[in-house]
Amino acid sequence: MKTKEKFLIEATKQYGNEAILTKEQVKQVCNDANIKSFGFGQLVQAGMSAGKDKIKLESVDVSKSDNINVVQTNIVNEVKEVAQDNASVNLMMSITIETDEDDLLGGFRLVNGETKFVPGPVIEAMERGCTLLLDECDLGSNKLMCLQPVLEGKGVYLKKVNKWVTPKNGFNVMATANTKGKGSEDGRFIGTNILNEAFLERFAVTIEQPYASNTVEKKIVLGSMKKYGKVDEKFAENLVQWAEVIRKTFYDGGVDEVISTRRLDHIVKAFAIFGDKMKSLDLCVARFDEDTKVSFLDLYSKIDAGVDPLAETESVNETEEEDEAEPPF
Repeated sequence: MKTKEKFLIEATKQYGNEAILTKEQVKQVCNDANIKSFGFGQLVQAGMSAGKDKIKLESVDVSKSDNINVVQTNIVNEVKEVAQDNASVNLMMSITIETDEDDLLGGFRLVNGETKFVPGPVIEAMERGCTLLLDECDLGSNKLMCLQPVLEGKGVYLKKVNKWVTPKNGFNVMATANTKGKGSEDGRFIGTNILNEAFLERFAVTIEQPYASNTVEKKIVLGSMKKYGKVDEKFAENLVQWAEVIRKTFYDGGVDEVISTRRLDHIVKAFAIFGDKMKSLDLCVARFDEDTKVSFLDLYSKIDAGVDPLAETESVNETEEEDEAEPPF
């Protein structure tokens, strides 16, 4: 018997058919069944992921097991607990240009040698009454239009199995996008598409996520430093100020590139490896063109030397305003 099949039989006996298991539960099943060199990662690779740190068991015939002496009352209790936990598990669907109705709503799959209709993440979320996240939604195509009735909360008809699915209470759909579904004119988010206006109109609320405030971003950077094992509070403070100046200049049209919080994390990680601030900065801004790279490094050198570029800019602006206010001679 294959290791995966052995695990599925043992897990199904303990938690029920197609149950949702956590990492700890997977580990416990492996220990109980004395399964070596097998675990959560292999199950995710096998396509059983059910959200963060969760997997969903595939259907399996437990009669193949040599040992089926399981106390029925314990099984019932376990299944009840898992069923309660299932309702709180949220699902995430990563969208690509290839995503279609079969991926979203479900389709026929080969399961244990039989062709079986397997519900997609949209149907699973509807039946559980949990939140579905469509990640990177603007990478999708017009095939996402199959979600129109779902977004209206009316349920959806599965024509492949002649079944109408109505969402349970608690079902919600959220989507993330870099371009609000309008595509990327400047090519900064190449690969994104202009989504159908009727599709976008089904989303009642849009929440824009700006960069964190200096205080919060400093905490994030310090958290990264602790994670990578090299903390330098002054360096963290300078990085946050450096990113703030670049972003302000970007929004004013002065530069074509911006420093993200993720880029700061990359710099911190490089700093933990090389122990050199400028080398870490140089490596992590090398992705930009040469002029931008040089100007970014020069800006950080000034900040590291104690110069406040924002204060300098404000001083220059005030001087210019005073000059303009003087009467001409």
